Amino acid sequence: MPLRVCPLTLDEIAFRVDSYVVHVRELEALGVPRRTIHQRCRPGGPWRALLPGVVSLRNGPPTREDLRRAALAYAGPEAVLTGLDALEIAGLRRAPDPSGPVHVLVPSDRRRLGAGTVLAERTERVPLPVPGPWRAAPVVRSALDFSRRCRERDQVRAVLAEVVQTGRATVAELAAELRAGTSRGSALPRAVLQELADGVRSVAEAKARELVARTRLPAPLWNPRILDAAGREIARPDAWFDDVGLAWEIDSVEFHFSAADYERTVERHGRLSAHGILIVHSLPQTLRRRGAEVVEELRRAHAHAALRPRPPVRAVPVDS
Repeated sequence: MPLRVCPLTLDEIAFRVDSYVVHVRELEALGVPRRTIHQRCRPGGPWRALLPGVVSLRNGPPTREDLRRAALAYAGPEAVLTGLDALEIAGLRRAPDPSGPVHVLVPSDRRRLGAGTVLAERTERVPLPVPGPWRAAPVVRSALDFSRRCRERDQVRAVLAEVVQTGRATVAELAAELRAGTSRGSALPRAVLQELADGVRSVAEAKARELVARTRLPAPLWNPRILDAAGREIARPDAWFDDVGLAWEIDSVEFHFSAADYERTVERHGRLSAHGILIVHSLPQTLRRRGAEVVEELRRAHAHAALRPRPPVRAVPVDS
């Protein structure tokens, strides 16, 4: 039997399917014989098999975008991206770069569980995809799907803190989503959400919280609003020892979101000082490497602040 030749060029096929990554069914619907597909995907051929039933119309190494398209084509039309790939698409900057299998959510009645570059998680709660060019889960769901599978506390802290700090969700909304899902892997994100509920908003602040918890100092408020006697906001220090009116700032561009944020940090230092508030400055690397020195500095500053009249200011805890 003579080999049937596809009547369409490569560019015509890509235009028809709107991608260079395509399911075999779509190629067959365009008149490309399965035998032709198989031959073109052989080693050295012009195409490349990415997943069972999914091919790339190019033979080079697949990009991450190619792997995402392949995962969605493989998992079916109801599948949505979640985890790190969805967070990158949403523009989160502190999440780790996606690597390894592409995480997708599929309906619970699907039998397909994944193949190499795909992690297909069956669920009865497949979310509606967010508007955009990708079928991706909302940020809240994606962040918690990542957090349940991650074992690195600081990575979970970075992701969930950015979700809250950028206003994409409140701590209460994240907690509600966590309760609605499986309890498997929920212990770490639940602990990080408690930090966020206490006002912690960065990895560095979380480490500072752990450090001060091991001392006899009173627990500070995290990121509270400091108001003057007239009720006007002065600033929002990273931590605040309310009993003596002592501010603690974790000074770092690394753990704030931009140089502009860092500039605002410097400005609020000036406003705090102008109201007679003592400030302790710590660097994240000092917290990690010389925690005992930081604790001793905090103790001395706290004792010194206690000798002065407390500034006439009021602290309002951060809203969750």
